[in-house]
Amino acid sequence: MTEHTKTDGLSARAPAVAAPGNADTPATPVRPVAGAKIECNACPVLCQISAGRSGACDRYANHEGVLIRVDPVLVLNRALKATEPALVPFAPGTSEGVWAGDLMHANDVFITGVGSSTTYPDYKPAPFIVGSQIDGVDMVTVVTEGIFSYCSLKVKIDTDRYLGPEQANVLCRGEVVGHVTTAEYGSQMLSLGGVHHLTGGSKKEGRVTMEMMQALGNKEAAELNIDGGANLVIQAGRAPIVNGVVEQRMRVGCGSAAIGIFAQQFFELADEVVVVDDHITGVLTEHQAGCCLNMRASGISIRGRRSTPGRYFQVANPGTGWGGTDIADPLSIIEKWDTKRAWPGLRLLMTSTTGEHAAWFVLDEDLIPRQQEIPAAVQTVIDRIGENCEPSLTTVLFLGGAGGSLRAGVTDNPVLLTRAIKQALVNVTCGGAPAYVWPGGGITVMVDVLRMPDHSFGTVPTPAIVAPFEFSMRAEDFKKLGGHMAYVRPLDAVLRDGAWHTDGAPTARKWVMQPTQNPWPLGQPPQLG
Repeated sequence: MTEHTKTDGLSARAPAVAAPGNADTPATPVRPVAGAKIECNACPVLCQISAGRSGACDRYANHEGVLIRVDPVLVLNRALKATEPALVPFAPGTSEGVWAGDLMHANDVFITGVGSSTTYPDYKPAPFIVGSQIDGVDMVTVVTEGIFSYCSLKVKIDTDRYLGPEQANVLCRGEVVGHVTTAEYGSQMLSLGGVHHLTGGSKKEGRVTMEMMQALGNKEAAELNIDGGANLVIQAGRAPIVNGVVEQRMRVGCGSAAIGIFAQQFFELADEVVVVDDHITGVLTEHQAGCCLNMRASGISIRGRRSTPGRYFQVANPGTGWGGTDIADPLSIIEKWDTKRAWPGLRLLMTSTTGEHAAWFVLDEDLIPRQQEIPAAVQTVIDRIGENCEPSLTTVLFLGGAGGSLRAGVTDNPVLLTRAIKQALVNVTCGGAPAYVWPGGGITVMVDVLRMPDHSFGTVPTPAIVAPFEFSMRAEDFKKLGGHMAYVRPLDAVLRDGAWHTDGAPTARKWVMQPTQNPWPLGQPPQLG
């Protein structure tokens, strides 16, 4: 082997060899082609790979005429110690790295789909179908990688900053890769990727979309531009950079909510408080919170559309100023003062939903607000608003439909797997991370990429994303689902020999600790009735 040093066995050599326990089902052969090349059948591209070189996806290589998977299979171990090796070869016939049964308990080991290889074409059983025993119950975990054209990223950006109009295109390197979707409480939301961008546009659009999705899925940064909006640099678990500025805070709530939360603390410190917000601006003395405190009406009149007492919509246009609006001067949203209610010396605080903007005014004899230094007691409450704002972060969720290859790699009757998942009889994980399965038809799965192992996502140049999946269930349920029972192998055999279609190719596994925030993926599911 030349440039690749971390490998685990992947399929296929010629001629085909029968799969274990099933003489009628051969492994898929790799076809030699002219010039000492071999044809990779791991995806529809069918690369012809020269010796010592890798395919277009950089995931498979030709090692001395054998197709090998470049990356190691990732194995979770919740009992891993710092003194134990991280990278161990599958090495049958030698003592190094062989599963001896005393390295750790089987309950502490879980083989993930990261690096496991795919099951394209669909008729091949998954590379790893692992039998284990948990608390005396026989379990089976089907481990695979899937090729996804039907997949997307849902990106939650915790910031009060306006990023762009809803439905606006999101661009990466000049190509449309998604759109702005509905804002949620304190967060701006993007929908990125999807089959229409991966396959429905130009070749460049598909390639850029794929590369952007791989980067974000693998916890790397991506630069995006929104039509009519902001320039963004986003990365899972990091604060977004909006127009070159690192965001700091997610708002504590809308303007009305901030009034309700802090009304008691502002009471007697200010005669009026206005919390400026792009969506719902709050006015303390009109608000129910102010009424409950028997506060005197200030006579302030706010621009915009009054919803209910103390709650105003559309006080300004969206923007990057105060409270996600386009204003730099907070007084611009005050239409007038009622001379019969307002009084000289009235103390007015105007602040944003994050406390990042704040100004203190006192009305003069002509009822004109004059800015003054914020009193220390008032500043304490403003600081409390900021303290209650969580840090501005970016969350990246991978959303994919587990169809074709994944289901056929588990069972010869895929609909039974779908039904069992919906009945919570099968635990679905992605790289060992918990996955949310959407209601309705099919197996639509969503997972937080931060809870997955590093570098969980790959690509193939069709273009498509490659993602890890594991399906864990009771062994008796696996049989009832029409599972590929002939391919079930004990955990110790899998750790010793690698994938079922390995035939002496150089291979490796990598041990990583299970993240403390994730539940162990091999919890016992309910039993199929």
